[in-house]
Amino acid sequence: MRIAYVINSIEGGGAQSPIPAIARVLRQEGAEVAVFALSRRDGRGAAAMEAAGLEVRVCPAGEKRQIAALRWLTAELKRWAPDVIWTSLTRATLLGQWVGGAMGKPVVSWQHAAFLKPANRALLRLRRSASMLWIGDSESVTALTAARIAPPPDRLVCWPIFAMDRDTPQASPWSPGETVRLGALGRLHPVKGFDVLLDALARLKAQGFSPPAPFEVAIAGDGAERERLEAMRIASGLDNVRFVGFCPEPTRFLAGLHLYLQPSRSEGLCVAAHEAMQAGLPVLASAVGELAYSIVPGETGFLTPPGDATALAATLAEALSAPDRLAAMGQAARARLEARFGPEQFHERGAEILRKIRSLSA
Repeated sequence: MRIAYVINSIEGGGAQSPIPAIARVLRQEGAEVAVFALSRRDGRGAAAMEAAGLEVRVCPAGEKRQIAALRWLTAELKRWAPDVIWTSLTRATLLGQWVGGAMGKPVVSWQHAAFLKPANRALLRLRRSASMLWIGDSESVTALTAARIAPPPDRLVCWPIFAMDRDTPQASPWSPGETVRLGALGRLHPVKGFDVLLDALARLKAQGFSPPAPFEVAIAGDGAERERLEAMRIASGLDNVRFVGFCPEPTRFLAGLHLYLQPSRSEGLCVAAHEAMQAGLPVLASAVGELAYSIVPGETGFLTPPGDATALAATLAEALSAPDRLAAMGQAARARLEARFGPEQFHERGAEILRKIRSLSA
């Protein structure tokens, strides 16, 4: 089986980051996989795909040139002659469905996002029958897909896109006398809620909060919000907060922390937070998407309502008031992650889906 994996872009992070692991399962189960990206963006996702042995083709047209992208994808897929078109995110899905219909090829479509623009939601629901199978990348997104796109129940499956790496570097426990190191990974975009985090930290400072150990916060990532967030940090006098830019080695960054922060307004699975749990870190996160399923408050981390700086400040104060608890919570987080996202489960879910595709295509 030849699978054309159609994606929106090869930017770093997001729905692109699990593609090497997903493709590895498909290839181990006998499929041939190539990646077709509709735009480049920052291009940082290409290296991991190519290192995994994937052929990556990128549309040279601009991101908003839909007709040019459609023509490019049609020509590329006619040349490559896939048996199945596998799509990810709305733009890739809609164009992939059109090409699949024109070529008479079945389409399989991921759903990754917890939030969909109303127009995209309406288009995907209208076009739900154009995909032979829909895949939710987590329990939360699968439930959302059932509600908002409403494919037939037998055409919707769940394949969580996170597979635990048992060999990833581990965080060191906090020791008395050390600074407590907090960190976050993600695009500097409003959906990630870093402005809410800065607001919460400013509130703690204004309240005169004095934890038993000093703490610092490192935020790794780039994006359009960088200038605004830096201005917020300076205006609030948050000298213990740093924006460190794009992080090429997230596992090393995470291993240097004691507590991971994910103050998002919306999430699907959220790979970064699960990578933090994998590194043996407790996670303080908004109760959105899969995070509400993965984090057990008081046991593996902390949950707080999204967009609520007052609640986030109180939860940060709770976490920082007992830094000696963090290491044990991090180990519990890692154990919970392995129970839910072990590599064996990841492979078997993918193998089941490939068997279902073969059955439906027969």
